[in-house]
Amino acid sequence: MSATPDVTAVADVLAGLSPDRRELFELRVARWWPDLHAGLAGVYPAWQVEALDARLLRLAATAFRDRDPELARLDMARTLDPGWFQSEHMVGYACYADRFAGTLDGVRRHIGYLKDLGVTYLHLMPLLQPRDGDNDGGYAVADYRSVRSDLGTMDDLRDLASALRAEGISLVADLVLNHVAREHAWATAARAGDQRYRDYFYVYPDRTEPDAYERSLPEVFPDFAPGNFTWDPDLGGWVWTTFNAWQWDVNWTNPEVFAEYAEIVLFLAAAGVEVLRFDAIAFMWKAMGTSCQNEPQVHAITQALRALVRVVAPGVIFKAEAIVAPSDLAAYLGQGEHHGKVSDIAYHNSLMVQIWSMLAAQDARLGVRALQQIPPAPASTAWITYVRCHDDIGWAIDDGDAAAVGLNGYQHRAFLSDYYLGLFPGSTARGEVFQYNPATGDRRVSGSAAALVGLDAAVAAGDEAATQVAIDRLLLVYAIVLGFGGIPVLWMGDELGLPNDESWAAEPGHEDDSRWVHRPRMDWAVADRRHVHGTVEERVFTGMAHLIRVRAASPYLDASVAAHVLDASDPGVLPVLRPHPLGSFLALYNVTDQWRPFPGWRLEGLGLADAVDQLSGHLVEVADDGNVWLPPHASRWLVPRRH
Repeated sequence: MSATPDVTAVADVLAGLSPDRRELFELRVARWWPDLHAGLAGVYPAWQVEALDARLLRLAATAFRDRDPELARLDMARTLDPGWFQSEHMVGYACYADRFAGTLDGVRRHIGYLKDLGVTYLHLMPLLQPRDGDNDGGYAVADYRSVRSDLGTMDDLRDLASALRAEGISLVADLVLNHVAREHAWATAARAGDQRYRDYFYVYPDRTEPDAYERSLPEVFPDFAPGNFTWDPDLGGWVWTTFNAWQWDVNWTNPEVFAEYAEIVLFLAAAGVEVLRFDAIAFMWKAMGTSCQNEPQVHAITQALRALVRVVAPGVIFKAEAIVAPSDLAAYLGQGEHHGKVSDIAYHNSLMVQIWSMLAAQDARLGVRALQQIPPAPASTAWITYVRCHDDIGWAIDDGDAAAVGLNGYQHRAFLSDYYLGLFPGSTARGEVFQYNPATGDRRVSGSAAALVGLDAAVAAGDEAATQVAIDRLLLVYAIVLGFGGIPVLWMGDELGLPNDESWAAEPGHEDDSRWVHRPRMDWAVADRRHVHGTVEERVFTGMAHLIRVRAASPYLDASVAAHVLDASDPGVLPVLRPHPLGSFLALYNVTDQWRPFPGWRLEGLGLADAVDQLSGHLVEVADDGNVWLPPHASRWLVPRRH
């Protein structure tokens, strides 16, 4: 089969469609199939690619034929506006559905809350049916075609997706690509002796190959899941288990696995999911002598899946969950032959880490250096920017970046752990250790954003001055992600300043995983205090909603325009430029607790001598000393004044 197949091979599938619908399918195949074919050819031998091409064409035709009319209309709208997800109106919210509102129907009843905040993108953490018992927070999936029974049904998911879509909110759901639960039907069949399904996994009769791989493999969860292989007596072999003994890595070298996931992706797209978050995407391909992360085949596979979805459901986009070294980040948005052809959006993990680093050190220079090293993303893609997520914070500080600004990388990482665990003198942060590794000294940190900026400690002490400082710090870190471009995502509760969940370890199955400290259940009585003037909840929610409203009114923040981190004139001020066709957008962030200057001559050089701060509505004021002075923890979004 050629790179562009003959669609007459599926004429029987399309026979009941109108001529214009059949023509649309043909045009999409002509446009996207070469990308699909090239992706497959980067992974599989030619004879397997030919068979997959034919199989996937029939799968695509069937899914296209059965596409819900409401979703088909969305596809058409987004074909006309392919940069819809880059818009300044895009603001995300991430949460566990059960902890936010109990069930999917409960989430639907709280859509108004999300609208009040300005949310246009809702990421509900793992919705699909996991294994019973310990399940890595839902990421050990036992059934990709069923919703968690405590949340509802697939029909409830479809209804929620439709209700969100009617309010301009896109539903985001997780799809774990690297592994399945030991209880998944594929693994169950493999354990029962079915060779077809045994070939869906990496299984070894002895430790020879596993030991060879282990020489270069890191451990993801060294505390409770050391090593990367598990002996399974039913299999009579060692199975690859990167994350936990009951999470079996799937074998993407087997084209049957690709075909299975292609069906799953289209199934979720048909349910109304508009953004698919590919969990653990970096680990999908294994290569001896490497860390088995970020291999080029990962991007070829993603390109093929994306092209397939473009044929059937172009209203759907992909998000890469790749928590990798900064130098590897941009590849998940497409580089080289995959430029702009893989994930449409990806987490900017480096920005998140550098924000917390700048805040603790009260120094922007390391952040400036590190962020300047990130390769540019394709103009058709967008970063996901965030302050916190469901996971811990790992201090991905590059030793070279640290050395470039006079720091020792190891010592700075240790400082950040100490600071956010509240061990460093003067720190008011209240984080918890996650996965301490004595061999490397690595201490990852859990904690709500409020706890990490010192709000928990200030409120507990009844210190109003410290409380206001902590609120200012919380709004500062969110101003950075909201003003960076891309899609900023709020973690549930941050908009209210929710504290750590001090009872996190009391829930069965959570006692060994400190990440649950920042995964509280939403207390709607507390949320209602956002309407009570002067409360912490009101001050934080009002400040966050203001940032979001200003962002939505600023075309300068469309993600198609890249953010450029400028050299710091003052070590305490992070400057971020967006050279938009309307003029320069310059964001200035004071990451310190002191007044800090920014030179007026730099504003003049950017055409911002008489700029307006979008956040306050005030004209910029250059003092007699030639500087613009920023109060502690201040944010300024400067744009040209319109005369």
